[in-house]
Amino acid sequence: MTANYQPAYTAEEALSRLEAGNARFASGRTRFPTVQEEVLAELAKGQQPYATILGCSDSRVPPELVFDAGFGELFVVRVAGNVLGRSILGTLQYAGTHLHTPLFVVLGHDGCGAVKAAIASKFHGVTQKSRIEVLLENILPALDGLDGTQSPEALVRSAVEANVRHTVRELLETPEAKARLANSEMKLVGAVYDLESGRVRFLE
Repeated sequence: MTANYQPAYTAEEALSRLEAGNARFASGRTRFPTVQEEVLAELAKGQQPYATILGCSDSRVPPELVFDAGFGELFVVRVAGNVLGRSILGTLQYAGTHLHTPLFVVLGHDGCGAVKAAIASKFHGVTQKSRIEVLLENILPALDGLDGTQSPEALVRSAVEANVRHTVRELLETPEAKARLANSEMKLVGAVYDLESGRVRFLE
């Protein structure tokens, strides 16, 4: 990071913007029905998103809508199960190194199909297509310690949150995250989106 670079928002301000945007979204008071030409022209010059979101590919959880964010405000990475991989880590590294986003969010959601598949694999021995199995390998460690005898609904809820926390922990172990956190240059949080209410719950 260049010595004289100052992000437009602190991590706490960025988190407040996400929380306020999600509140507008859930209450039906969004701000961005259209995008003006002058806004697009300005964004063509460069981007300075205030947050990076690692979310699930689920079509029901588009972060820009969920947080009522406009063009250029969020740097979004989406993959089934909001898991990490080499390409995902490279994209997140780009966000930190070149875009200097102060806030990183791992966004899971209730009823996640990838998490359900991992539960079926771990507790019921269900197998998937080979490439899906590779995806599930990133989720299965998050399920260690979960009580497989609880109700299916409770197990999915627990597993979704555990998967988010697992991804957050993995990111915290990267050299880049350690360096930026040590210098108070970023904040990393986990969150879970509720499909029915539209609310995002940020995890402690």
